[in-house]
Amino acid sequence: MKAIGTTGPRPVSDPAALIAFEAAEPELRPQDLLVAVKAVSLNPVDTKVRSSRQPDQPSILGYDAAGVVIGVGAEVSLFKVGDEVFYAGQIDRPGSNAERQAVDERIVGRKPQSLTYAEAAALPLTAITAWELLFDRMKADRDEDESLLIVGGAGGVGSILIQIAKTMTKLRVVATASRPETRQWCLDQGADAVIDHSRPIDEALTEAGERAPKYIASLTHTAGHFEALARAVAPQGVIGAIDDFKGLPVELLKQKAAGFVWEFMFTRPVHQTPDMIRQHEILNAVSEAVDAGAIRTTLTRNLGRLSVETLLDGHRQLESGSTIGKVALDGF
Repeated sequence: MKAIGTTGPRPVSDPAALIAFEAAEPELRPQDLLVAVKAVSLNPVDTKVRSSRQPDQPSILGYDAAGVVIGVGAEVSLFKVGDEVFYAGQIDRPGSNAERQAVDERIVGRKPQSLTYAEAAALPLTAITAWELLFDRMKADRDEDESLLIVGGAGGVGSILIQIAKTMTKLRVVATASRPETRQWCLDQGADAVIDHSRPIDEALTEAGERAPKYIASLTHTAGHFEALARAVAPQGVIGAIDDFKGLPVELLKQKAAGFVWEFMFTRPVHQTPDMIRQHEILNAVSEAVDAGAIRTTLTRNLGRLSVETLLDGHRQLESGSTIGKVALDGF
């Protein structure tokens, strides 16, 4: 089958950073679905893996996907052939930048019927990340009269986190953005207020008349913002992060008895946790909310058919750090 992947760590400026090749057909595990991939979307993890992975043979990249089930493993019970699905896959298995993919049914959801495949493919990884961060890691109560601060509200995760928080909780949602277009995007997703993260965030919150947030979702540049976030977080609050960095002065949180948590969307599937099916449940809940009109896709750009050229274009856009929402591509 057709596939696109990498043979080693290369910068996106290298024409060989991604290659097209003929890959073997996926082998199904007992709880796997075989999916004909109809669309994929890109996330920062795609570019990180491309620039760091050192495979022995061409390695298929890609995580977010939407498609149709064309085969099932011996123990599959949640789906059948012909079902339309969407999912984020897992980081330790071949990816979605291929004609077909094997994926465990426990991390797959039913595709929203009101969306195209590309619109649906924009959602899984960011929606799972946002949901897990808010409810499973930071333990937000849906009925609390508290505030949620989202650092980096216009990105993929921030865009859907704003919507999930506004749709499914009573939290006041304050997002950060630094450009007019990203500020407007956050407001369009439902944020109650937007502050500028190009200055100390605690000062921006105070000047905006916002109360100390009990929950802070730090989605980008956590290390650079951390001291300001430690000053901003409410006593007994919590800061949750998803980006990569080393070394934080977590001692700054002690006097507030505030917490710090990580969210890594691939933890459940990689470690085969007993609650792995939680991601299936999350995606189904998001799908239902989309079809009910409560949540909308965060897709902002479709680059066309999947090819080395279009995929490299997508990687370049992500690495520029200026994308808003999500970028997707149709299948081969």
